[in-house]
Amino acid sequence: MIWNISEHNAGTEELAHLEIVAAIVHQLTRNLTPEQIEASGFGPYYIDHTTGIWPQAAGGVPFNACEFQSKGDPITDLFEDLAAEQKARSTYDNILRMVKDPEVCDPIRFLREREIVHFQRFGEALRDVQDHLDSRNFYAFNPAFDKPQNSSCS
Repeated sequence: MIWNISEHNAGTEELAHLEIVAAIVHQLTRNLTPEQIEASGFGPYYIDHTTGIWPQAAGGVPFNACEFQSKGDPITDLFEDLAAEQKARSTYDNILRMVKDPEVCDPIRFLREREIVHFQRFGEALRDVQDHLDSRNFYAFNPAFDKPQNSSCS
């Protein structure tokens, strides 16, 4: 199916987004003095990681495999993908409200634009999957495994 190819390409690009954000964080922190680190609230992070990149949420929760959601159902997974793109876009919007440095804002705007494109592509993939289902009941079965006539619990 087409959505598999789109999902793979977007997933690869999402890892590149992480790399861009990590580079920005590194550039902003690599020359901080101990006093600046402490004053900025960056002290606890610095103690654990110096200025190395350790991906984590703004609240301090480290990035882990739990961030990836997959059920193996194309409709469920595409809705998850759509939600992830919107959450990333919202985060970039929040960064742009807080930060005024053009060297940070320009790459963040680029990443935000990519999230919008990904959202559109996943939406197209969802429509494609739904177009191939029984239009009277989109959610009657998992199109990756079940066929409407084979459902034993209808």
